[in-house]
Amino acid sequence: MPVRILLAAAIASLLAACASTRMTDAESLAAYSAHAGAPVRTIRYFDPISWEKIDDQHLLLTMRPREVYLLKVGGPCLDWAGASPAIGISSQAGYVSAGFDRVSVPDVPAGCRIEEIRPVDIGAVRADREARSAR
Repeated sequence: MPVRILLAAAIASLLAACASTRMTDAESLAAYSAHAGAPVRTIRYFDPISWEKIDDQHLLLTMRPREVYLLKVGGPCLDWAGASPAIGISSQAGYVSAGFDRVSVPDVPAGCRIEEIRPVDIGAVRADREARSAR
């Protein structure tokens, strides 16, 4: 019986530690913004690795392990409840341009225009996260 109680306490403390290290949308946006460069007008777009919704107006687009962009979009297209849907990003001749191309998701007919594209120093973001978790 005492072993079960000890095991349950250990699991509860582990879950609490994981929950306390999860960043809010605002914290995530601040972390990426702190290590984002000046806005760029156009990026090369071919076969992205992944994307991550930061909040209802920001998306992190990973093209290669060290080529990551913070996209700001206009409109409600990232405002969905529950699981993340598939997204589409328009492009012209292999390039995505701020102010012209759009992010589209199912059930949002017009999609949202990409207002700003900023390159992110993802190595610096990871280093900050590691330092934060070490505290």
